[in-house]
Amino acid sequence: MIDLEVPKKLQPLLAQARGMAEEVFRPISRKYDRAEHSYPIELDLVSAVIDGLSESGTGQGAGARTGTKVEGEVAAVGSGRSAKDKAGKAGDAKATRNGTNLASVLSILETSRGDVGLTLSIPRQGLGNAAIAAVATEEQKARYGNRWAAMAITEPEVGSDSGAIRTTAVKDGDEYVLNGEKIFVTAGERAELVVVWATLDRSLGKQAIKSFVVERSNPGLKLVRLEHKLGIRASDTAAFVLDNCRVPAEDLLGDPEIRTSAGFGGAMQTFDNTRPLVAAMALGLTRACLDTTRELLAAEGVEIDWDAPAHTQPYAAARLIAMEAEYEAAYLLTLRAAWMADNGQPNSMQASMAKAKAGRTCVNVALECVELCGATGYGESELLEKWARDSKILDIFEGTQQIQLLVVARRLLGLSSRELR
Repeated sequence: MIDLEVPKKLQPLLAQARGMAEEVFRPISRKYDRAEHSYPIELDLVSAVIDGLSESGTGQGAGARTGTKVEGEVAAVGSGRSAKDKAGKAGDAKATRNGTNLASVLSILETSRGDVGLTLSIPRQGLGNAAIAAVATEEQKARYGNRWAAMAITEPEVGSDSGAIRTTAVKDGDEYVLNGEKIFVTAGERAELVVVWATLDRSLGKQAIKSFVVERSNPGLKLVRLEHKLGIRASDTAAFVLDNCRVPAEDLLGDPEIRTSAGFGGAMQTFDNTRPLVAAMALGLTRACLDTTRELLAAEGVEIDWDAPAHTQPYAAARLIAMEAEYEAAYLLTLRAAWMADNGQPNSMQASMAKAKAGRTCVNVALECVELCGATGYGESELLEKWARDSKILDIFEGTQQIQLLVVARRLLGLSSRELR
């Protein structure tokens, strides 16, 4: 049964992540927001510290962005167990596990209190690692090791409908030849690998979609541009063209067979891993907004009385109480989704619930905190205006708000994507 207290074994990890957010990320957050596309060199030191902790085994827990150990496993971003990995025999209370997914969620929450873009930019810790964790074979997981993997799904005119992907993969001897275009690839320029989603047969729709690991140095993977963005500017966002990009057949993730009864053939399991992580980013940013706003209001004499009804308090205090409640709801949904994955329980609906709630809460809270703090919230003396800009992407990538609600509705009603669009 899920325990809502933070496990003791994860507390040192979270203290490290919190220190990273406050001592490293927060002080340079504005610098790299202004210097878009500049590589944050401070992250090399962070990466070296992470590697040292991982090799020595001194870290307790495994953060998606911190790479330290938990129960003998080393976790990169999203590299926690997928829901298909069973934690133990059904009904065995001793099999209840707080593993890499929960550790990843909690540590991402902490680092994102410092800066979401920098959290996305730590070397060798990319969203593509979640795809590898979700569907790769054991041999592939060992081969890709601790390399930094970005993930390329979105295409021009093919945004939320991943099943309509046009990038093709054609078998040619011992290789696949990939052709197509990918946009909005987080960390695409800096990563060592790019996990590319492509179809083996367009006529079969989403059943034929597979994911391929492509070396960033592959001459057929051509960087077209880096996007200028509203927020998370510390993180590079790339667009690629795949022009007769040849990939070894063994770099197709998981099962190469097209199984018409298996939906995306395992590719969509990626989202079951990554959506709780994005929810955690949203929670971290929300927490930062609430804490800063409460401090600024307290300096002006507006204090929250947690023992008094909200309607008896100043408007600003009442609004903070309401926003804290929304944060708590999103937090608990996210913990549940991560815990289910750690314990071998299918979590697609819960992952979408967490992502939808946390993403929308983050946007609403960030904008309202700017409003409550007036000119201070809108100016650059504080980070509130930056956080308001950063918040919007967390309601969009890894599946938009609308797509998450559609996934939840399908699960609740027992309908397929064809039956409920």
